[in-house]
Amino acid sequence: MNFTEYKSNKEGNMLTFEVINELTLKVTCEGNDTLIAKAGAFIAGENPGGKNYTFEKMLLGPGGSIGQALLGQLVRRVAGENIPLMKVHLNGASTTYYANYGQHVVVYKLAPGETVSVESENILAFTNDCDYSVRFLGVGVLSQKGLATTTLVGRGNNAYVALLSDGNPLVVSNVKSRDTLAVDPDAVICWFSKNGMGDPQIKADISWKTFIGQASGESYSFEWSGNEPVTLLVQPSERGGGIRVSVD
Repeated sequence: MNFTEYKSNKEGNMLTFEVINELTLKVTCEGNDTLIAKAGAFIAGENPGGKNYTFEKMLLGPGGSIGQALLGQLVRRVAGENIPLMKVHLNGASTTYYANYGQHVVVYKLAPGETVSVESENILAFTNDCDYSVRFLGVGVLSQKGLATTTLVGRGNNAYVALLSDGNPLVVSNVKSRDTLAVDPDAVICWFSKNGMGDPQIKADISWKTFIGQASGESYSFEWSGNEPVTLLVQPSERGGGIRVSVD
């Protein structure tokens, strides 16, 4: 699995995703296309002649119809996976740049039917060939994270996604080894799977020590068995979310 620069051709239109100095996404457009990005992530742009790209805030988020978009927004708000997005309309040759508070940027191309399940805050940008939705992983877990995830599914030959990481990310995979994988939900960026499969089991390790302040700090995890081939992207930083159960 390679995370690198990708180019896409689509009937004369072209988008190029390229990471600059690990911290910036460079999007080169030749033709007319639309990019979906985290609102406010644009930092610079250049093009011949007058400015030929515009920004449009997505009030309801991606969705096939108004009804679907409204339902999707409701689900995202309930699940805590709602992020402000914008459409970037690219009308001709241009180069635009995107970043988010100095976070590292990773670019990946999804194959048709391939799914990336990603924390919403780790999304920087994606193309229109990605289907965007939110789904629930489980209930009853003592964490603000881990109940739901944002999914992007490749539905064409131009499904590109740019992800954010606090520091250089670690790639862990059991596709060849079939090993059991475990990861802290507050450190995981995303996982890649085929046909929407590969969701983790959510494990909680809570005992009486948790309530007297003797917990290890690793009370819950995402786990994949060797029968669930998956590739994970993990950042070397934990989010502030989640619950810490103890007694002073």
